[in-house]
This record gives sequence, structure tokens and C-alpha cells, in this order.
Amino acid sequence: MLVRIRISPPAVAKRRVTSPSTSPPSVATEKQSFGGSSRVAVGILISRITGLARETVMAYFLGNSTIAGIFRAAFRIPNLLSNLFGEGVLSAAFITMYSKLRARGEDEEAEHLAAAVFGVLATISAAIVLIGVLCTPWIIDLIAAGFKGEDRLLTIRLVRILFPGAGLLVMSAWCLGVLNSHRRFFLSYTAPVAMNATMIAALLFFGGSAPVAVVTYLSWACVLGSGLQFLVQLPQVLQLLPHFRPNLDFQSEPIRVVIRNFGPVFVSRGVVQISAYIDQLISSFLGPIAVSTLSYGQFIATFPVSMFSMSISAAELPVLSSAIGTAEQVAQALRTRLQSGLRRIAFFVVPSAMALLLLGDTLAAGLFRMGRFHQSDAEYVWAALAGSSVGLLATSLGRLYSSAFYALLDTKTPLRFAMIRVLLTTALGWIFALVIPHALGLALPWSLAGLTASAGIAGWVEFTLLRRALFQRIGDVSLPPAFLFKLWSIAAIAGACGYLLKLLIGVAYPRLLVVVVVAVYGSIYLAGTAQQGIEESKQTLALLYRRLRR
Repeated sequence: MLVRIRISPPAVAKRRVTSPSTSPPSVATEKQSFGGSSRVAVGILISRITGLARETVMAYFLGNSTIAGIFRAAFRIPNLLSNLFGEGVLSAAFITMYSKLRARGEDEEAEHLAAAVFGVLATISAAIVLIGVLCTPWIIDLIAAGFKGEDRLLTIRLVRILFPGAGLLVMSAWCLGVLNSHRRFFLSYTAPVAMNATMIAALLFFGGSAPVAVVTYLSWACVLGSGLQFLVQLPQVLQLLPHFRPNLDFQSEPIRVVIRNFGPVFVSRGVVQISAYIDQLISSFLGPIAVSTLSYGQFIATFPVSMFSMSISAAELPVLSSAIGTAEQVAQALRTRLQSGLRRIAFFVVPSAMALLLLGDTLAAGLFRMGRFHQSDAEYVWAALAGSSVGLLATSLGRLYSSAFYALLDTKTPLRFAMIRVLLTTALGWIFALVIPHALGLALPWSLAGLTASAGIAGWVEFTLLRRALFQRIGDVSLPPAFLFKLWSIAAIAGACGYLLKLLIGVAYPRLLVVVVVAVYGSIYLAGTAQQGIEESKQTLALLYRRLRR
């Protein structure tokens, strides 16, 4: 089967016309895709390291307290919108069409599309900020319905401060879409460092103030950081779009396609964020401390999704969208890319899920235990992490399956399955977090574990539906059971060794413990998978060896 996947060069070129070819994908294409995912991963890693520093400083000054829970509930607003637009609408609705135009050599139309999307997003952002500030009391009933009295009033105040930052993050997401389409991954994924650094500075400068004052200053710092996140990307974007003129042109077909796909993608691609929002809504009925605990857990649990699933999916989407040729040639190209991407995601996410299940308290204590964050708080976070481990692999693989549908310009199929997942997350979360624990008289950790596990169960349902629908479109794109069995078995052995090591060392020195346990755990997993002949392990070890030699 002969396939052509055309990848345009990163710079804006003169308009040209290309003709489909039937030559197979080149080795350079494979290397470019792998290099793209590596750049995304490095960018996300840098951003996550500064995010970890932000969370650690926040844990030091605010701990796992009521005030911390209130701020995190308010902070969900800009985070939710940024992730929905950045990882959702623009990555699927905009990048797919923009990449197809560039693959066909229609660079002028691509630039016009980018300018029109900018105009639409600027209008939407202004409306979001205005409506958000005016309607904050009603929005609070959606994001933290369980908050009452002074807790609710403070949340309203913080959300009103944060809303302008949400608008700026939407525009930052547009920059990410343009840069990703031109394979400029690194800057777009390191831009959040600007916001993290601004928030850390505010905590260090105002951390000794009263807790209410601290979260107020922190909210203003978030707005300032959101603006910086947009501005650091803008110069490079304008270099790629030399004739950029914002507009609201809705007449051209590419723009109509993007707008038509906007709504469905907003829900389906952002389902991870919507599920997290539903978790927060339900946890608010358990109190602000439950919201804070859940937020710490989600920060850790989303790390492997961001590092591995998001990096691979982000790098693959422009490549998938640039596939040209007959229907069968496109299907073959998608199968080839997906098989490689799925294996890489599973190789990294399986041990991550096992670590959350067996070593969650070690991870939470090693990252956050200082100041007002205690060992008992780490054990509460472990409960949330153990539940999150249930659906981590399904969520990660499902993201890449969705990218394949978006490359085929099919947004309705992922939307249907995303809606099923949202409904299941809501119903199961309410039952497992509130109804059953209350009926049995169980403590808060059980409610948190039930809440995050219910989202995982819903994730597996969505994953199964996506895989079956994609099989009907392009053929088999599943992972071999033997491959998954090896990964889970070796991860379980490595996890058991790490757990025993934790019992031997004790929890007196959490940072030393997490370094030793993670090093042993990772070494056993890499050695075991390499011994079993898993190619991804050999590639990872070779990459580590090259880095050490440098």
C-alpha cells in the first residue's frame, strides 16, 4: 500500500500547487514526527516543572486548607477555558484545516483562516470576560455549588478577578494553534512558564500576609501572567503570518468548516477538563478541603497525560491532517501513525498508572510535604490518585483516537461518545462519592477515591466506543494484548518493589524517599521491558544514553 504524507516546511512559503503522489512515507517524516513529540514533551516538562514549583510554594503557604480549596475552585475557570480552547477547539477544529491548506500549498488561504479565527476568538474572549464578571454568582453555583456563606463570597470575588485572565489565555491558545501547525512546538508549550513564574513571585512576596490577602494577590498575579503567556508567543506568530490582518470573514469554506466544528470539538476534545470540572463540582459538597485535595491529586495525575498523551497527540495531529491520496491511502497512513503513537503512549502511561495506585502517598509527600502541608494530607491525596489510576490509560489513548477523527474532519463521532462519558462521570461520581460513602459511613478518602475512579470507568467506556468506531472507518488500530500484558506485569513488579522499599525507608524524609523509590521503580520497569524485547524501551534507553554522553 503506497501512501504520501506531505509535511510543509515551518516557514510561510509562496502559494504553490502540489499534486498527490503515491510514494511511501519517508524516514524523515517519521523522524520529524518523533522529534515533534519530543519537543512538545520537553516544552511540557519545563512548563510542568515550573507548575510544580508553583504548587509546592502554594502548598507551603496555604497547605491543604479551606482557603486553598476556595482559590483552586476559582482558579478552575481560567484553567478550564485555556485547556478547552488550547487543547480542544484550536487543536482539532483549527489546526486540522490550517494544516490541510498548507499541505495543498494554499498558504494565503491558510493565513486568512488564521486571521479570521483570531477575530472570532477575540470577540468570544471579550464576551466571556463581560458575561463572566456580570454572572459570577450564578457561575459559582455551577463550579462550587457546595460552597456557602463566606466561602462562597470569597470565591465570587476571586473569580471576578480571574476572568480577564481567562480571555487572555484564550488568545494564547490561538498562538499555540498557529505555532503547532508550523511545527514550532517548543515555545507554545513553554509559554505557561510566564504565568507560573508570576504566581510564584506573588506567593514569595505576599505569602506572609493573611490567607485571604494571599489568594487575592495570587489571583491578580494569574491575570498578569496570562497576559505574559500570550505576549511571549505573539512575535514568533507574527513572523509566520507576515500579512496578518484580523477579520471576521465568515464567507470562505475553510472558515465555515472551522466554525461548524467549533461546538462539537469544544465538548468532545475538552472532555477531560469537563470531567475534572464535574469532579470539582461534586467534591464541593464534601467541603473546600476536599476540593483542595482533589486539585493536588489532579495536578499529579494529569502529568503523564500531558507529558506523553498530549505531546504525542499534538505532534501527530498536523501529520495526520496532512495525509493526502485516495481514501485507502489515507486510512493506511492513519493506521501506521496511530499504531506507533498508541504504543508510545501505553509504554509511558501504564507505569504511571501503577505508580499512582501503589505509590501515590510517596509522590504527594515528596512533592508537597512542607510548611502547612502534612503527611496526612499526602495520604488524602493518595486516595484521589488511586482512583485516577483506573482510567489513566483509557483517557490517554482516547485522546489520540479522537485526533484521528479530527484529521478525518469528523467531529460528531467523538462528540457523541464524549457526551456519554460526561453523563456517566456525573452519575457515577455522585453515587460513588456521595451516596455510597454516606450510606456506609465511610471517611473522606473513600469518597475521593470513588469520585476519581468513577471518571476512570466512564473514560474506559468512551475509549471502547472510539476504538470500535475508528475500526469501522479505517480498520484495526488496537494494541496487541500481549504487548499490554507485558507492560502491566512489569509495572506491577516494579511497583511492588517500590512499595516494599517505601516500607523499609519510612516517611521521615519524603524528598529522599521519592527520589529513591522513583529511581528504583523506573529502572526495574525499563530493564524489564527491554529484556522482553519491547522496542519503545530500547529507544528510551538509547535516548538516555545519548543524553548522558553529552
